[in-house]
This record gives sequence, structure tokens and C-alpha cells, in this order.
Amino acid sequence: MQRPFTVEWEDVLAGTPEQVWDAITTRASAWIWDIDYEPRLGGAERGLTGSGGTVTAWDPPRHFQTRAERPDGWHNQLDYRLEPVDGGTRVRYVHQTVADAGDHDRIHRECVEHTAFYLHSLGEYVRRFAGRDATYVGVDADGTSAGVRARLGLPAGAAVGDAVRLQPAGLPAIAGTIDYLTPMFLGVRGDDLLFRVYGRDVWNDPLTIALHLFGEEVDGPGVERALTQWMTPTEAVA
Repeated sequence: MQRPFTVEWEDVLAGTPEQVWDAITTRASAWIWDIDYEPRLGGAERGLTGSGGTVTAWDPPRHFQTRAERPDGWHNQLDYRLEPVDGGTRVRYVHQTVADAGDHDRIHRECVEHTAFYLHSLGEYVRRFAGRDATYVGVDADGTSAGVRARLGLPAGAAVGDAVRLQPAGLPAIAGTIDYLTPMFLGVRGDDLLFRVYGRDVWNDPLTIALHLFGEEVDGPGVERALTQWMTPTEAVA
């Protein structure tokens, strides 16, 4: 049996409605992962949901919505409403979906936590990198958020706003500022990258390390190979 739930989020982002719209509908790889939308009402969504979905509202730069559904009653709908205000753009976001009743509360909590981080990353992109394309690299692995932080060399007692220099073996050092930090998640913003750790071990799920790389001539496959090697189970801290 499936039970519905809704996640809502609202904030003012430091960019114009046009910049926020562009980030959501065209440059998702710069702040969340590779997602493609055909730019029209009824256009196809690819990459957000496994079987794809449909653009159900397309009113730039005010209202965007996408929805995927299956005959068994499962659905996943994201709705963004943008409004110009002093200081930027007010974003009102509503996510509606369903989860199996036995796992409903866990999935809902996980979705709330991920939504806050993802949309924080949207804000960081719009404020720092608006209009720029990115190469997205994401790698899943077993392990814990605490173990990955230790191996990265994140200082004990680190806090949002701290300057850090992290060193995954086989990759260039990641120098930047901590822009997001919770027991599960870590975000570091560099001059030409966003670095994200999704420590999902608290939910008994694999963790993910993601890089959004804004430099020119980025070797995405090479970065992915190096990151995968660094995160292999034989190297990871349990």
C-alpha cells in the first residue's frame, strides 16, 4: 500500500527569475545531477525519474512543473513558482509523491533532508555561477559520512564558512569554503566547482560523492574513474 506525502520549501535566491529558471530547466547538472527537459508544455523529462516524465507547466520565468506517473498509482511531481522580489527571486517549491506505507516515514524524512541540500545548491549555483555549464560526476559507494570526512581530511570542528582543502587520493585538491554541513551532508564551494557528499548511511543507503565542475576541458570520465577508485570498498572506511 502506498501513502502520499508532500515536501515544501521556500526561500529567496540571489539571482533573477530568468537565472533561476535557466538553472532549474536547463543546467541541472550544475547543482543536482544530469536532467533534461524539453522546453515546452508536454515536453519530455529525462534523468529525474527512471522511466521519464512530462513537463506539465511551462511559463517562463514564473512557473515550472514536471510529473511522472505509473498505472499502479505511483507519481512524482515537482512544482517551482518564481517571483521577483527585492534581493532576488522567491522560489516556492512543492514536491508530491508516494511511498510504501511500511517505509513511508523514513523516505519522507530523507526527502526533506535532501530537498534542503539540493535547493541550497541551486542557490549557490545561481549566486556564484549563474549561466555556466558544468560537468557532473557522481559516484556511489558503501561507507559512512564520518568515514569519508575523515579520509578527506575535514578538520574536526569544521563549520559553515570555514576555508578547507580536501584531498581525495588521485584527484586535485579541493580548495574552497564549506557552504553546507549537517551530520549527513557536506558541501564545499570552490572557485570553479561545487563538491557534495551525501552521507546516506543513516538511512542504510549508499553514500554519494558528487562534483559539479565549471572549468574548461574537464575530463569527466577521468575524474569519475579516480573518484571510484578512491571510494572502492577496499579503501573506504566503514
